[in-house]
This record gives sequence, C-alpha cells and structure tokens, in this order.
Amino acid sequence: MYTENLMQLSAVPLENIPQLWKQNDILVFLIDLDNYDTLSTGCLNSIEKEHLEKLQTTDFKKRYIISRMVLKHILCHLLNKNSVLEISTYKDECGEVHILNHKELHICISYSENIVTLAISKVEVGIDVEIKRPLALKNTLKYLQITSSCPEKSASDSDILKIWTMREAYCKFSNKSMLSILSRGPDFNNACCSSYVLDNKYIFSVITDSGLHTINISSLEKINYC
Repeated sequence: MYTENLMQLSAVPLENIPQLWKQNDILVFLIDLDNYDTLSTGCLNSIEKEHLEKLQTTDFKKRYIISRMVLKHILCHLLNKNSVLEISTYKDECGEVHILNHKELHICISYSENIVTLAISKVEVGIDVEIKRPLALKNTLKYLQITSSCPEKSASDSDILKIWTMREAYCKFSNKSMLSILSRGPDFNNACCSSYVLDNKYIFSVITDSGLHTINISSLEKINYC
C-alpha cells in the first residue's frame, strides 16, 4: 500500500512529546542542524565517542553528535530519565540504531544536507528524507534502473526523489543494502509505504509493516542544553 501526502509541519517542544507518544505509534522529528553550533561530546558515552572518532569529516561528526543529543533528550522525556547519560545508543551489524536495554523502541535516523530526521517507534520502521533539489535525471534513472516504470520524459525531480527515499526507507526497514534492491526493487507486499512533501522543501518516506499505525511528523523546537 502506498500513499502520498502534502504536509505543513508544526514545531513542538520537548514537553509535548510524552503526550504525542501516547497518541501515536511512530513519532518523526525534523531537526535543523544549523540551529546547533556547539560540538560538545558531553552527551556521548565511550562507545559512541569511539564511533565518532571514525567519522571522517566535521559535518559527519556534527550531525552524529546532534542527532544523538536530540534523541537522548527526547528519550529522557519518554522514559522518565533524569540525564541523557542514562541513555546509551549502539548500532548492530546492519547499522540499525538501538537503545540499550529498550528493545521495545525502534529508532531510525536519516540525513540530508542540514536536516536530520529522527523516528522513534513502537513498531519496526524505516525512514528517509531528501531536500528537494534539481537532479541529473538521465544518470539518476539509469542508476536506479527504473526507466520502465518511470519514463525519463515524464519523470520529475520529485518523482525520482520519492522513489529514492522509498527505497532507502525500505532498506532500513528490512535491513538490506541499497545495492541488493537496485535492480529488482523493494517488495512492498507486506509493507506500508507513505511519502510526504514536507513544507514544500523535503521529500520524506516511511515504511512500516502492513498493519495500521498512527504517525506524527513534526519539527522539533531547538533544545537548549549545556
């Protein structure tokens, strides 16, 4: 099942997140990296700091620090923790993010330029976001191998970005590599895929299983932290 939606995002404060969690199965937050200029690693544990050191660029390091900091502040409110230091994240062998001692939570993170999207879910979920931008359509279509279902003459930049985000989200949902589904495409028979155009700026896709799940997508007010 596939749906597409246009959505204008509203900003929510941290204090409202527990109520949203009671009302929804999946919470998705857009975070603007440009709102944060401090690269303090005080919220990271030793394992997270080891991963940080492996990242090659300042931009990669910044988005890692901020995504973990924001995620931990959100979880402090959901799990009634007193400090972000009580929350530890780790990645499994497939790269999926987990919260230590909280198998009931499903986490998915996606980046595009200065935007981070965080999904916190009660069910397995995959997400992907891309900022709307011009593409080299011929090369992109050839790479995705989708010319038969999306002819070059009729394909728009948004069409290609929607297909790309759906496939990326499916990879995260199913723990498969992008290369493994480039030629044959994802199998949506037992999955539900929704795409959104957010604030007319971002193409966003989310994949869950085929059950009925409620989702809230918001931008997150800037977190002031030490």
